[in-house]
Amino acid sequence: MIKIYQFLAPLFVYLALSSALAAKQPNILIFLVDDLGARDLACYDSEFYESPAIDQLAATGQRYTQAYSAHPRCVPSRYGFFTGRFPARDGCPGDTYNIAAEVTTLGEAMQAGGYRTFYAGKWHLGKKPAEMPSAQGFEISIAAGAAGTPRSYFAPYNQSRNRHHKAAKIPDLEDASDGEYLNERLTDETIQFLTSHQASASDQPFFAILSHYAVHTPIEAKEEDIHYFAEKLGERTKETFLNKDGSTKEHQDNPSYAAMIRSTDQSLGRVMESLAKLGFLENTLIIFTSDHGGLSNRGVDNKRKLATSNLPLRAGKGHLYEGGIRVPFIVRWPGVTQSGSESDAIVTGTDVYATCLEAAGLPLQPDDHIDSVSILPAIRGEAFERSPILWHNPRPRPTSTGDTAASALRAGNYKIMKFYFPEVHYELYDLDQDPYEENDLSKSTPELLNTLTARIDRSLKAVGAIETQEGK
Repeated sequence: MIKIYQFLAPLFVYLALSSALAAKQPNILIFLVDDLGARDLACYDSEFYESPAIDQLAATGQRYTQAYSAHPRCVPSRYGFFTGRFPARDGCPGDTYNIAAEVTTLGEAMQAGGYRTFYAGKWHLGKKPAEMPSAQGFEISIAAGAAGTPRSYFAPYNQSRNRHHKAAKIPDLEDASDGEYLNERLTDETIQFLTSHQASASDQPFFAILSHYAVHTPIEAKEEDIHYFAEKLGERTKETFLNKDGSTKEHQDNPSYAAMIRSTDQSLGRVMESLAKLGFLENTLIIFTSDHGGLSNRGVDNKRKLATSNLPLRAGKGHLYEGGIRVPFIVRWPGVTQSGSESDAIVTGTDVYATCLEAAGLPLQPDDHIDSVSILPAIRGEAFERSPILWHNPRPRPTSTGDTAASALRAGNYKIMKFYFPEVHYELYDLDQDPYEENDLSKSTPELLNTLTARIDRSLKAVGAIETQEGK
């Protein structure tokens, strides 16, 4: 009998620990917004846009002041987010835009760890069924396909209001009544999932992602919201632009874009209300962020409408200056985050992967998410220092967004940028002293420049970064 007990004792301990872990595992909700700039929220110093629900999330959670996307464009940024790998490591952007079958996604890792997984909204990573969320670890997937933007934000969603605006079709929403607004439909689908999960009375935690197509173009919003912000703006003078980094929009003065932000904010508010009503709020880790900086720049000869201004941050979507890669990032985890706190920890989109795994008590797999670092120390308010972050933009769009082929590395407070055309040259900034990148140190600090030049070149070689093109 003693021998049997000695044999079973470790098993009992293991089961007890597993049970305790399961009881403590948080639900995890990620609220991912498209094209939302680092200054597009009231809690990030916007004086025009209104975001009361997001502001409340920050007031009851932790707001980050130095958070980055994995890339300044949608596809590569999302690639890094869902793989925990710098996009440059896998040639993205390049000739392919899907996640390779052998790469373990964040959804797959959470599902393997016992989580019930849900995805609603923009995916934009691949075209084939095997490349969609339902094949990448998400049990339920709604309105997620190849589309990087809807043809219209109003149903029928696959009929464009503008004959010049083309996009892939969004699946699963054919039953929408005419005039239904996409933000609201995706919110409804998310709340329906939460409600069904609560009704199942399951002890299984959930991992849910609400990935809005907003606030990406086309800039379409409800007329009453547009009217509200037009009234708030008052008599509108002519838009003004800086002749810098292509052409830079100077002011946040687009009522339609402001209305889209309001709708996105209302979406978060409704989800938060549902979490509270269903009894999930106190055991749910919430991460709010964007996939890259706001659309604030265009080519010098381009007359496209721009959504927002990221100033005083430099440039915007497409660029490796701070306006293109800085994003809002808010974490709320009751019992862990300190309400109303701020963190100046340097974090990036790839870090969400390891953070979710560690928060769930699941083993980290560095070979899978090689460029992901858990930010739990920062979330707990402890000291946190991240290894250097690498960006590589080999497929610029100088006509569309005014950017040029470039790479960048942030190491501590320094950021080095490598430009490739018309010839290779570098810029160097001390972001602690110069967060708006106005004072290039490349000529005045040659020793530091040489050190960081060698470092970024080693990093690019280590990840196998593909060759750059001049772009169109």
